Amino acid sequence: MTPPAGDVRVFADYQGDFTEEADVVVVGSGPCGAVVAKELACAGARVVLLEEGPPFTPDDFELDGALSMARTMREGGLRATRGYVMPTMQAMALGGGSLVNSAICVRAPESVFARWSEGFALEHTTRAELDPHYDAVSEFLGIAPTPENVQGRRNLLFKQGCDALGISSESIARNVRGCRGSGECFTGCRSRAKQSMDLSYIPAAIRAGARVLTSVQAQEVLHEGDRAKGVVGQVVEPLTGRTSYRFRVNAKIVVLAAGVMATPVLLQKSGNLANRSGQVGENLQFHPGVAIMGIFPERVEPQFGATQGYQSLHYIEEGFKLETLWAPPGVLAVRLPGFGRELKDRLAELPYSAVWDAIASCHRSLGSVRARRRGLDPLLTYRLDPEDVKIMNRALWVLAEIFFAAGAKKILPGVHGMPDEIFSLKEAEVLRDRPLKPTDIVTAGNHVFCTTRMHGDPDRGVVDEDGKCHDLENLYIADTGIFPQCTGVNPMLTGMALAHRTSGRIAEHL
Repeated sequence: MTPPAGDVRVFADYQGDFTEEADVVVVGSGPCGAVVAKELACAGARVVLLEEGPPFTPDDFELDGALSMARTMREGGLRATRGYVMPTMQAMALGGGSLVNSAICVRAPESVFARWSEGFALEHTTRAELDPHYDAVSEFLGIAPTPENVQGRRNLLFKQGCDALGISSESIARNVRGCRGSGECFTGCRSRAKQSMDLSYIPAAIRAGARVLTSVQAQEVLHEGDRAKGVVGQVVEPLTGRTSYRFRVNAKIVVLAAGVMATPVLLQKSGNLANRSGQVGENLQFHPGVAIMGIFPERVEPQFGATQGYQSLHYIEEGFKLETLWAPPGVLAVRLPGFGRELKDRLAELPYSAVWDAIASCHRSLGSVRARRRGLDPLLTYRLDPEDVKIMNRALWVLAEIFFAAGAKKILPGVHGMPDEIFSLKEAEVLRDRPLKPTDIVTAGNHVFCTTRMHGDPDRGVVDEDGKCHDLENLYIADTGIFPQCTGVNPMLTGMALAHRTSGRIAEHL
């Protein structure tokens, strides 16, 4: 049942067990895996790209946030860490997280790579080394700053507040073409302006001859000695997860791009593969995010405008990045205080609201990923270090300053033990002056890193700077799990740049 070159298969196409032959099998069709598949297919390799989720089209997108999460995200969008409980949304669809993220494409600052180089024995992973790879990805995706005509008032109010305080800010660069500012990134871009992988890199890979298999779950990496032999798994039914036919892909090179949580689980399920260092599944890091809602005297109509159109890197060396934000009202409502009539009144204020957030570089806060006895959903543990909470404490105060500088009449901080509503900057000083505990703040962590980290020392890391596993000659990892630390900025573009570099190294050995 081998599909022809340049084909894509969906669940209904599978009629029995099957085996495929490839030069390269890539597990995972998110931003990093899609880059690898496209670049190697264009280099002439026989590529098979595997994706557990189905393809989605605009007819499949659901504007209801809860329903959309249940359809496009792992564990129905309810995945969370243990220890410190924090939700983390990981997509399961052709194109991976690029289907439902905000299309933010930010290059990591040079200081990030300096820390990586110094702390993890990485000689060639510098900003100067990666800039050509950033450039290649940016040109292909048409990455550009968000134009003012699609910003909407929610984003421009953020700029106004930053300007009033002398805080630098800028329009966010995104991988979009013809964005209408509909604010629907989270539930899928119905206008097809967002250049998610299912519209960009994956079609290019298919045109170059790659075979794309959706609704297939990779369950084990086959290996013999110091060489990977391929991947085996089962066909899975979309939305239900029921398994059926078995499959096998024999390949000269195996690339795991299944994500920070799925890749280590796959290695653990494959006999604790590539783990001489003991680092597979360790060092789990996030960018925990905190957010404040502000209510303005005049209508903001926050549903209009780029989902995340403005940012500030002003405090990046202090450990946090500021952004604008929008999500479906049903998702935002879980952060609103009150019940019944009180909650209803607050929902009625949404047309006058804006939500701005901060993501934090929490290098001291670590966790782990472990395979469960059954299934491939990971067991995640995480500890939010009190020193990292201080970063978010500071970020909340800065967000409050920006809101009141932009003219907000009140803010809803969403912090335990503090007033539900704060009506002046003077009242907001409690955010600055009162130390917070990890359990005081509501966080989410959708940027994930480090569980198969790069390190120049094979005893301290899983892969080298090319993404090749230290322990095997032909097993590569291309996702943000190879980051040695979090980036401080949105990671998609850096992950794709590293994947672009890895593709070149693999092509040299084919």
